[in-house]
Order: sequence, then structure tokens, then C-alpha cells
Amino acid sequence: MEKEATIIQEEQTIYDVPAIQGILAHRYPFLMIDRITEFVDNERVVGKKCVTANEPYFTGHFPGRPVMPGVMILEAMAQTGAILAIRSENGVMPGKIIFLTGATDVRFKRQVVPGDVLRIEMRSIKKRRPLWIMSGEATVNGKLVCSGTITAAEAD
Repeated sequence: MEKEATIIQEEQTIYDVPAIQGILAHRYPFLMIDRITEFVDNERVVGKKCVTANEPYFTGHFPGRPVMPGVMILEAMAQTGAILAIRSENGVMPGKIIFLTGATDVRFKRQVVPGDVLRIEMRSIKKRRPLWIMSGEATVNGKLVCSGTITAAEAD
């Protein structure tokens, strides 16, 4: 019996790390997204974070059993949402930065460990300058890791 070849389809990368660094002010070790694979103006964005054993927080969280801190997952969600807010038509005003100001209804469902690829999808709920409200989910292999609503504000 002949084995069938597995075809792995590459996802389109809309923004890679250098492009993301041109959009966000974040840098290592606090840049929490590696690429943007989907972008629908003013509606939604999908980002990816390839979690490696070299993440600096794993040395203390936890020795011998590395688990990505929930606040870092939430930060990855906020950074992904910031890409949507900045790059959308009539997005964040030029010269302004967008800051996380709140998180509600946040739920953590499972652990994220080295080797996982975190898929983050953020959707715009409401924007009334300077506030932006987005809801989102982070998944690994299609399984929900975290969900919640994020509020962010434009500032100088």
C-alpha cells in the first residue's frame, strides 16, 4: 500500500516580525507576535506566536515545567488588536500610540507550553476615539486557550 503525501499549505504572512516592529513600539523580549496572517480592515485580525523554550519568562514560570503566563497571552492578544487598530482605515491617529487600558471577561482554559503555536484572533467591537474595544480568542491546535474583551486607548 502506497503512502499518501501530506501537503502542508503555508499560510500567507501579511506582516512578519520586521514589519510588525515597524507598526508596534514593542521589542524583544516583549514583542509577543511573530506574524499576522489575516487582516480585514476595521473588522478582524489574526496573529501567530510561536512559543519557544527560549522565552525569558520560562526560567521562572516554572522551573522544570514551563508554562506561558496568562498575562503574556493577554499581552499577545492586545498587541494583535493593536495591529488592527493601527493599520485599519481611520485607525489610530498618526503620532499616537495605543495602550491597553482594560480587560474584561478574560478566561484561561488551558496551558500554553514550548512548541505551541498560539493563534490569536481579535475582532473590533466598537471604536470611539480615543477608545477601542475588541474581543478575541487565543487557540492552540484549534483548542481555546484564552478569550476576553480588551479596551485600549490612543495617547501621545
